Amino acid sequence: MCGIVGLFLKDKSLEPQLGALLTDMLITMTDRGPDSAGIAIYGRPDDGLGKITVQSANPDQDFAGLDGELHEALGQPVAMLVKSTHAVLEVPMDQIEAARSALAHLRPGMKIMSVGDSLEIYKEVGLPKDVAARFDVSKMKGSHGIGHTRMATESAVTTMGAHPFSTGPDQCLVHNGSLSNHNGLRRELIRQGMTFETQNDTEVAAAYVSQKLKEGQNLGQALESGLEDLDGFYTFVVGTKDGFGVVRDPIACKPAVMAETDQYVAFGSEYRALVNLPGIENARVWEPEPATVYFWKH
Repeated sequence: MCGIVGLFLKDKSLEPQLGALLTDMLITMTDRGPDSAGIAIYGRPDDGLGKITVQSANPDQDFAGLDGELHEALGQPVAMLVKSTHAVLEVPMDQIEAARSALAHLRPGMKIMSVGDSLEIYKEVGLPKDVAARFDVSKMKGSHGIGHTRMATESAVTTMGAHPFSTGPDQCLVHNGSLSNHNGLRRELIRQGMTFETQNDTEVAAAYVSQKLKEGQNLGQALESGLEDLDGFYTFVVGTKDGFGVVRDPIACKPAVMAETDQYVAFGSEYRALVNLPGIENARVWEPEPATVYFWKH
């Protein structure tokens, strides 16, 4: 039993409130997942700059001088914003892969949470309210975002086991449920060149979507393909640079509710996650149908 929230803004005037709105939604889902929490925010990209969000178990040691060492390794300026155990590194977009390679050499124990030109992911063990406060999520702005509160059932409670999972540029996924064929899919995706950090089934689902996007499908098509290839009970909410998608398995035993107004599309595991959104009293509210893909794009 986990909690999922998501918010896709149509109205740009709400973008300064994205982090605050998502934080409230996330905290409301605490009793569905008190073990760990995470949130993904899609901000407006800076021309030519990419972001790498990293996490460290020893931030004082790992983040000290990291921007300077990366600058020296890349021969390009690097900006770094530290937030508790996470840091966002900004590098020229054409240096993203070189920066990832340099990080693996300079700080081999550090973990990459996300890569892209608009996505930042923050996740840690702890109550959702504490995780959100730790990273000042309520002060963040952006166009859309997703969040997750986890109640671990099949793997350890760790930072890397928390959601969202990101396995491709500006792409991430959160999941409530359990996949029964994740081991076979993981082996196939490894053969196709994907790499994995955990044994979590949700990371397999994220990598599956990444692979389909890499093959040229859009997010809606990738989720349609997943209905054929992913076995188990699941509700997925997925984000890309400009897209937001939702899908439930054919049995749809995991709770889900959606709301749409002229200003936004919102998702929650339960309606109470949506009650404080602006204009919710006038929203179209519905339960997503089984085996049906819902997909929005800016």
